Amino acid sequence: MTEPQTLSASARPAGEILWVHATSIERFLALCDIGQRLKAMRPDLVVLATWEAEMGEVPAFEGCNFMLGPLPDDQTSEAKAFLNHWQPDLCLWAGGHLRRGLLRQMREQGGSALLVDILDSEMPARKLRWLPDQRHRIFSGFDAVFTPSKSVQTQLLRSGQMVPEQVLLTSRLRLSTVPPGCDHGALSALQQDLGSRPVWLAARAQLEELPGLLEAHRSALRLLHRMLLVIALDAPEYRVRARSLIQASGLQCADWDAGEELNDYTQILITDSTHLGLWYRLAPVTLLASSLVQDMPGQNPLDTLALGSVVLHGPGMGHHKAIYDQLAPLKATQQVNTTRELAKMVIHLSAPDMAAKRALAGWTAVTEGAEMTDHLIDKVQDILDLREDQDATS
Repeated sequence: MTEPQTLSASARPAGEILWVHATSIERFLALCDIGQRLKAMRPDLVVLATWEAEMGEVPAFEGCNFMLGPLPDDQTSEAKAFLNHWQPDLCLWAGGHLRRGLLRQMREQGGSALLVDILDSEMPARKLRWLPDQRHRIFSGFDAVFTPSKSVQTQLLRSGQMVPEQVLLTSRLRLSTVPPGCDHGALSALQQDLGSRPVWLAARAQLEELPGLLEAHRSALRLLHRMLLVIALDAPEYRVRARSLIQASGLQCADWDAGEELNDYTQILITDSTHLGLWYRLAPVTLLASSLVQDMPGQNPLDTLALGSVVLHGPGMGHHKAIYDQLAPLKATQQVNTTRELAKMVIHLSAPDMAAKRALAGWTAVTEGAEMTDHLIDKVQDILDLREDQDATS
């Protein structure tokens, strides 16, 4: 990935340029994911990414050709130089902090813009009440607005600057997912081997998390004697040490990757993390590990939720915190802070009806986000195709 140090450090490439601007880490990841998907459809598309200065450092993402850095204030020469240099064909702006001058200049250059995921709390405030309200002019430069807020939709339609077809009520903008596949032959065989045994999964487990996992599983076994814990290790080189820790704990262990047989006495099955698509489908409850310690990076929960497994996670969430903050009120995910809490939730969710309710909530959240992403991608494609046709005939 090329990473210019300034907003105009590289020459503008020929062809289409999509500029995405984010006002939160979650929105940044979602927009770059959309950029990556669009590049799969339009290989020559260049995706520029900018963000708000208060977001600090953002994670690298392959979907963006250039990650340019924080966008300057509206009236600075650097902000104007950005548009003059890159001349983007389309801007996807997520959230508030709207730059009126920058958007006006882009419109004057003939570029298009879409506003996505703006909330009521992010709408621009009226500064001087004795002067005419000019806020609606900020939105006149957008081809369409995607908002999860009915209040925002109502305000924009009342302004008279936009028609209903331009103001679309959608779900929140989220990083979407294409769930991993699996070997269906192996899935059928394991389903037969497991029968009615309760199963929970610890995905991408670190060695330092193993003592807590073993303690939680031992607690669960007191009430659910046949329960199986599948530990998908974060790295294959952990296998020998992990097996030694499990054997020292007195729990019965089998190594699935080594071809060891799973039987009624197996209490823990160890594997690596290359077949998580298989285990997400088998385990009604998944602890997304690499999270049980505060400074751990955590994991994106969307793959797990999309495949119907309830998500537990520790306090370590890294850049995924915003996703968890949105999903937690829906009861699609649950944070556990101690080994005791982990054991309690595993036991609680072992009841099929409890797991099913949460799994449905998670699946619904993921599919709603996917529908919004698909709709937005279709809109971007339509705008870029129309611009391409206009350029061809001019």
